[in-house]
Amino acid sequence: MHAHVGDRLIVESPATGVVRRDGEIVALHHQDGSPPYDVRWSDTGDITLVFPGPDAHIHHAGHEEAAPAAPASAPARAGGHGTGSGGAATGGPGDVGRRVAEARRRQGLGLTETADRARISPAYLDYLETHPADPSVGTLLRLADALGTTLLELQGGGQERPPGQGQALYHPRLRDLGEEECRALLSTHGVGRISLTTEHGPAVLPVNYEVVDGTIAFRTAPDAVPATAVGHEVAFEADHIDEAMSQGWSVLAVGPARAVTDPAAVRRLDERAHTDPWGGGPRTLWVVITVERLTGRRITPADDA
Repeated sequence: MHAHVGDRLIVESPATGVVRRDGEIVALHHQDGSPPYDVRWSDTGDITLVFPGPDAHIHHAGHEEAAPAAPASAPARAGGHGTGSGGAATGGPGDVGRRVAEARRRQGLGLTETADRARISPAYLDYLETHPADPSVGTLLRLADALGTTLLELQGGGQERPPGQGQALYHPRLRDLGEEECRALLSTHGVGRISLTTEHGPAVLPVNYEVVDGTIAFRTAPDAVPATAVGHEVAFEADHIDEAMSQGWSVLAVGPARAVTDPAAVRRLDERAHTDPWGGGPRTLWVVITVERLTGRRITPADDA
């Protein structure tokens, strides 16, 4: 086994091949790059002297594939199990890596910028996004914070359960949001809920939305229920729940809805749309809500600024 400073030391489960622990080699003790190494572990940030065992191999910086280590006897072995949720042992990235890569794409962040924010090596983040891995909870928490998401979302747990099942904050603070902050939280696009009155009574429906020139726009089918919003005052709500921290925010917009019929305006909305409607199918009617009232609230710890 031979390494250079900046390479990754990967420790895998001998049974599954899933990464249990990893770290950056920050110093060598022999000029030929043979063990032992000083390794900064990505899950704790601690630097320890490591004599790699047969369950460890080197991922050379700048190389896609890791070079397997030859079995070696050593007085100590790199160890420590991660407690995250990994994917299959072979063939492409694991589920965690796919979720991290998608969250990074949504935020428009580069690999190096994300790694710096999460205080991990860019080489390790690249490895995590392209190989089955089992990062520790500490690593995932830092990645979740860097990517504006939650530990639960990166792990993929609780996807079929409604949010908000965790314990409330010990001293929660409910704060009203100003209009500028509300608009910033709505941002440019996402999934929100439209509240309207139908012939069968009140209804609340999820829609993919865009924020265009200060208005809220969504696509639907002309004969679908959301299309009945046209010509009426409606409420639109978007929120975010941080399950791990029992925090979150909610923004409510109220105003009249109208159909967009001008071909040029429809074309501009089509061009500015970030995603196709998740519901699929032909959804050719753009509905725009002109925001007349905008309010919001955020739950944080009482000592939060």
